Amino acid sequence: MMSAIFTLMMESFATGYHRRAELRKAQPVNIGDDDEQGQGQDEHIAPGPQILLERSDSSSLMRHRLISQVLELGILVHSVIIGISLGTTENPKTIKPLIIALSFHQFFEGMGLGGCISQAKYKARTIIIMILFFTVTTPSGIAIGMMISKGYNEQSSTALIVQGVLNSASAGILIYMALVDLLATDFMDPKLYTSFKLQISANVSLVLGAACMSLLAKWGGT
Repeated sequence: MMSAIFTLMMESFATGYHRRAELRKAQPVNIGDDDEQGQGQDEHIAPGPQILLERSDSSSLMRHRLISQVLELGILVHSVIIGISLGTTENPKTIKPLIIALSFHQFFEGMGLGGCISQAKYKARTIIIMILFFTVTTPSGIAIGMMISKGYNEQSSTALIVQGVLNSASAGILIYMALVDLLATDFMDPKLYTSFKLQISANVSLVLGAACMSLLAKWGGT
């Protein structure tokens, strides 16, 4: 819960910072109208439709970029933790289902993050960097887990506290991003309200996806 609240605060401050920066750049243009006033007084010129459209597009793009960055942060923390858990596991009966569950989990996380990155319209270099970070975090966690497996006691109080704090932090970030920035945005889209069939399809898909991930989590934990 604290992680979700912190994510909300961080997103709010970041959005406010970018919005204020846009307002400072978009100060009203003043010109002297000597012909009408005769004394060079300033006259406010209201922004035209094109300027308002550009501001709206810029705000939407900034929002998508912020979402993709926060979502990647949560996924990276989560990926490292589950990678360490897999690397420290020595029981083959536990490793096989865990690898299968992990593969499906990372696949769908990658799809969600990829959609956010595509909407953010980053440059090719930024996209490559974000993809590399997503790709190497889980293998890095597995490598760390394998290195510390000999001296690692997963039942010790320190290990349980650290793992619990990091898991809860990543879970809070991902839950907030999934509900507020992904699902809420899609389910409040005007296109969804105008089509009853689309609403039914979206809700059925949501419930079906949650059920499949729940079964996957139970399978991976057996």
